[in-house]
Amino acid sequence: MNARRAFTLTEMLVVIAIIGILAALIVAEVNVAKAKARHTVCLNNLRQINAAILVYADDLNDATPASSAPGTSTNHAPLYADYKELVKGYVGLKGASSPRDTLFACPADRFFPSFVLATNTSFAWIRESLHGNPVLDYSSYAFNGGDNKVRTFALTNHFSLPGLAGVKLSSVKHPARTALVMEASALVPWSWHHPSKELVFNNAKNMMSFVDGHVTDTKIYWDSTRLPDGGLSFSMSYNPPAGYDYQWSGD
Repeated sequence: MNARRAFTLTEMLVVIAIIGILAALIVAEVNVAKAKARHTVCLNNLRQINAAILVYADDLNDATPASSAPGTSTNHAPLYADYKELVKGYVGLKGASSPRDTLFACPADRFFPSFVLATNTSFAWIRESLHGNPVLDYSSYAFNGGDNKVRTFALTNHFSLPGLAGVKLSSVKHPARTALVMEASALVPWSWHHPSKELVFNNAKNMMSFVDGHVTDTKIYWDSTRLPDGGLSFSMSYNPPAGYDYQWSGD
């Protein structure tokens, strides 16, 4: 009689190892596909918002959607967030803003640094979406709304916020490199699509649209030099050095 041949322990362990490797590869591929899908949605969102801002400017004699509430030395959010209220009608939104405004929600927006909230001075990740929070009017995206005014913070820190507030779009000298609207993370910067354990870091990749209408991934410059009072600067406070593909100011 022929004896039945069973798997040995070694063969069983090899099979389990192979299954584990295949499962890991499948999970990795699925994660890559999901990340690409989130990236595509975010890109399309920015294209539509960019177009809405351009139409708004065309209707208002080339004016940008500037905030009616000037930013203070400790709260700049209105400069970058108030555009949504002015342009959302151009994308079919009515009524009060809410987290349900999906066009303004980047699907990769799942965390943000705690210091983004004026009421929180700690340095840690908050594991929730920025578009679910009213700090930027329930949006993952910010308008390049710096008003180019010099401010003083903590007596020793002098800074400006270069941007397009009050600037005619036709006067922008470099429309292909001047930011119009971007993921809010670019203002600091951090990155939703290419995250780091660091709360703020140089060359964080963010999706950004420009005055000429194109949208692309952009490396954001961050100067890590401490301010006179020991605090951190943010990328929205200065144009980057040569070698970067964007600028905040319209000159």
